[in-house]
Amino acid sequence: MAGTGGKGTDGRQARWDRHNLVRRRHILDAALDVLEEVGPGVEVKVQEVAVAAGLSRTVVYRHFDDRADLDGAVRERIVEQIRDEVQPVVSLDGTPLDIVKRIIAAYVGWAAAHPALHRFAEQEPPNGGGSHMEAAIAQIAQQIEDLFSMAVQVLGVRLDDDDRQSLDPLVFGMVGAVFTAVRRWMGRAVREPAAPAFVERLSEAIFHQIAGLAATRGVVLERDVPLEVLLADAFDEPAPGGTPAMSTDDEGEQ
Repeated sequence: MAGTGGKGTDGRQARWDRHNLVRRRHILDAALDVLEEVGPGVEVKVQEVAVAAGLSRTVVYRHFDDRADLDGAVRERIVEQIRDEVQPVVSLDGTPLDIVKRIIAAYVGWAAAHPALHRFAEQEPPNGGGSHMEAAIAQIAQQIEDLFSMAVQVLGVRLDDDDRQSLDPLVFGMVGAVFTAVRRWMGRAVREPAAPAFVERLSEAIFHQIAGLAATRGVVLERDVPLEVLLADAFDEPAPGGTPAMSTDDEGEQ
């Protein structure tokens, strides 16, 4: 009997936990809706979030310790949206420029569609800790670093220890530069150039950084040649169209 009672208690607790999780998510979604409705830079009161969620202010605070806790959870939810938008497009499909442009376009497209959420997520928390946007940069940078490592391996690029140790801060710096450039562009009174043109210029700038680093390691990246051609060339296979897209200074040693 004691064991049965314990299972029943555990079951009720599990149902209560699920209920709280669903309600917490509902409150956060309501907060996002209010932020988007009022626009970038406008302060949102907890009462407004409560009304949008169809709850009382007291009920909202049952799920969050205080206003800072609520704001932090909202920022986490926004960063989750950014990751969901960007991470699926981080792959080695397409040309080197396509890869860069696809990732940047996903982020710029989301930011342009959700300026109020973007502005709120990039704000520093009052406790002085790192921003949630910095955490997003770190997570996306890690995924891109893994992509770079894969490309280096399959292309047979030779890296020394200093190259390998530098990869993490270099990738983090490039991803951070994209976030900083988008933040500056989003903050303009008139957002010019238009998003497609901005994505084009920003993608070219990042691609040339990558191509420059590759060139110093004996690898020539052609911006508009599909990656499968680079791989075919790396493994001395016939390249589609017969156009070599990647060469190394020490080809004779491969």
